[in-house]
Amino acid sequence: MSALPTAAEIASARAITEQEWARLRRDSLVAGPGLDARASLDKILLPYQQRLLATTARYRVTVVEKSRRTGATWGVGAEAVLTSASARSEGGMDSLYIGYNLDMAREFIDCCAMWAKAFNEALVEGGVEEFLFDDGADKAISAFRIRFASGFEIVALASRPRSLRGRQGFVIIDEAAFHDELKELMKAALALLIWGGRVLVISTHNGEDNYYNALVKEARSGTKGYGFVRFDFDDALKDGLYQRVCLRTGETWSVEGEAAWRAGIIREYGDAADEELFCIPSEGTGTWLPGPLIEARARLGIPVLRLTRPPEFTHWPAHLREADVEAWCERELLPVLKTLDPALWHYLGADYGRVSDLTVLWPLAIARTLRRLTPFVVEMRRIPFDQQRQVQKFVMARLPRFGASKHDATGLGMSLAESAQQDFGELRCEAVKLTVEWYRENAQALKTAFEDDAIDIPADADIASDLRLVQVKGGVPFMPAVKSGEAKDRHGDAAVALMLAYAATRATMIAYDYDSPRTAREARPDEDEDERRGKEGLW
Repeated sequence: MSALPTAAEIASARAITEQEWARLRRDSLVAGPGLDARASLDKILLPYQQRLLATTARYRVTVVEKSRRTGATWGVGAEAVLTSASARSEGGMDSLYIGYNLDMAREFIDCCAMWAKAFNEALVEGGVEEFLFDDGADKAISAFRIRFASGFEIVALASRPRSLRGRQGFVIIDEAAFHDELKELMKAALALLIWGGRVLVISTHNGEDNYYNALVKEARSGTKGYGFVRFDFDDALKDGLYQRVCLRTGETWSVEGEAAWRAGIIREYGDAADEELFCIPSEGTGTWLPGPLIEARARLGIPVLRLTRPPEFTHWPAHLREADVEAWCERELLPVLKTLDPALWHYLGADYGRVSDLTVLWPLAIARTLRRLTPFVVEMRRIPFDQQRQVQKFVMARLPRFGASKHDATGLGMSLAESAQQDFGELRCEAVKLTVEWYRENAQALKTAFEDDAIDIPADADIASDLRLVQVKGGVPFMPAVKSGEAKDRHGDAAVALMLAYAATRATMIAYDYDSPRTAREARPDEDEDERRGKEGLW
């Protein structure tokens, strides 16, 4: 059982350069065999995945502390199929998978269907079945299942402690740290052990104070007899993760390619890399939006338009700055703005920065299904305030059916928020002071939209990094402070802009105008004169 790495060890591991990793891997593989694409079935799982399954076979309760993007759940799918396809005399039982949302349940059941086909296991009804699961509440919940000829089944659904009532079998709680009621869910799961069940708790970390972290400490201490498995991103790479990625993508594996891929993944996760990749829980109660949830809402093809200028641009003559930015708007922004649906209402959130922070303009459209759609995002770095206003005005003036906007008026943002009000009216442009109370009232609605698959965001590594950076403390999302001496390119700016944009879509706006009696009569020429005079209070 390995000991937790120290903060210094993690810092040094994360700081390994691309060249250093290539050298370390080259040295470790001098006498090692390459990966055979025609490996036999017992070699399909990578060593850390094999350790995981070997541990679940030995222990009634297993806790797994893992990195993101390592395919752990994929390996667990094989275990679920082998368990539920077996006869009772061979240890067969139902498998009950519980993710924190329905997307995870669907992904897991599809994985199990793939394994069942590979193992040539007989399915009673030939595939995946979607059904309504009765968990004893007033309302049934959507779930998926695979039935086997053994008489057992795999059921996958979203997290609810009641889901385990009256059940028996192998319980898999995936990304446990992100379940809202993990403690109650564990109580219900452990009750299944009485009649021979098994429990697997698997997750990346979500904060030092999260109940999952307490389970990790209990499993590590050995006081409760739980099995424990830990592997971070580097452990998985050493066991062949990137080689397996190359087999899937058709690329040729090389030490240099792996080093570059590793560096890119760490760069993509940004400040969240320690927790997401290296199993180090963050301060506070955890991440506000889990990485898989962010990725599930990301859509290819949504442009992120970035405007950056050198420091000396600030001191150019005003007419040259205006001409330069106007040309950029015409070239980059206008073609995108012309594609917007004129029938949809559009809204905007804006977070402002000047030197170290970005200015982010995030529009949202409300589809006919009430889904929030991101048409594009604008990011500006080192852009003078006058030109930020110029870009903001260019966007807002061309948003079809522009309904409302919310602007960060904390600190230097007050000037640009005021400019928006002057240009488009105080009723449509709210200057927001970002306080704890504001986050408490508005952040949960956005998180719910992510959980309910009611929003689209760009598939962009920097934006995903911003969203992963948001932590939770005392039930309120917050941005962790930049550590002394750290140079950061961004600090959650896109996340704040999105919160403001979503709040704008929920704002109650009162649109009013004035029609003279003559104009009103002309608009209703067929109306009876007596009826008209009665409506206008002339009788």
